[in-house]
Amino acid sequence: MLIYYGLKVLTRLFGPLLLKYVTKKAGEKFQQQFSQNQRPQQSTDGEITIEKKPKQNSSNKDVGEYIDYEEID
Repeated sequence: MLIYYGLKVLTRLFGPLLLKYVTKKAGEKFQQQFSQNQRPQQSTDGEITIEKKPKQNSSNKDVGEYIDYEEID
């Protein structure tokens, strides 16, 4: 019982400090990852080209009739 209450008191004393430490470390890690992604990365392998396919008009005139349904009470 004494050990239980001792741990309970220690948790209340050091819990906020531990929580502050963990959030500070997580913030530093997030900031580090964010700053790494912001730097322009230069490729030494060569240029990268992206070719887009032309857009195809797939409008089919033979789709059918439009039927407007109404709710009947």
